This record gives sequence, structure tokens and C-alpha cells, in this order.
Amino acid sequence: METATQPNHLSNPSPNHPDRHEAIRRRAEEIYIRNGRIPGRDIENWTLAETEILREAASHSHRTAVAVKVRGVYYVGEYSVDAADGYAPGEFEAGDRIDVRFDGDKMFVRRNSGRELETRIVKRIG
Repeated sequence: METATQPNHLSNPSPNHPDRHEAIRRRAEEIYIRNGRIPGRDIENWTLAETEILREAASHSHRTAVAVKVRGVYYVGEYSVDAADGYAPGEFEAGDRIDVRFDGDKMFVRRNSGRELETRIVKRIG
């Protein structure tokens, strides 16, 4: 079992979703990290994040994912809402220490309830 930090919840909110601003902020932070933490690109990162989030919302995609950092590597794992056993974004806060285990292309995130959120790893960053 690994210990991870900084979970980020990725989802594709509809255009009227109340958390769209937060989704864009998170995506902008992911872009900042992915691009090497280069300072002075806040507006560029925000604009790209906003474009991506709005495009995803417009596509009516139902992709949901969680990203965690383990030993300097970010793992993004998609999960099925139907099989998430009541999991909802926001269950973890950025910076929380959580238990994670890996099995092939699967990542299992231990929830506060003791249950695990099963995800399929779709991206590794770092």
C-alpha cells in the first residue's frame, strides 16, 4: 500500500455545474505542474484549462477521474460513477494523505469509510 498526497478530482461538469470554476482552477494547476511549473503563465494556463473543461462539458462525456501524487509521480485514474459505491469528488481535500494500492493498470484509493475506489490508470505524469 502506497501513501499518496494531493488528490485532485477530475470530472466533466455540465455548462451549468456550480463547481465549474473549481474544475477550471484544478485543471490550470495540473497544466502548470505538467508544463514544468513555469512562472508567469497563469492566464495562459487558466485559458487552456477553461477551454478544455468547457469542451469536455460540451461533449457530454461522463468521464470521471481522480489524480494522486505518489513518490513524485501523478497518477490519473478514471472510475465509473455507477461502480463508485457513493464516492463523490470532494471526499478528499488537496494535500490529504491517503492510502493507494496498484494492481496492473488499476489504482485503488482507500476512502475514509474504509472502502476502496477502483480506478483505471489513464495517465502518469512525472
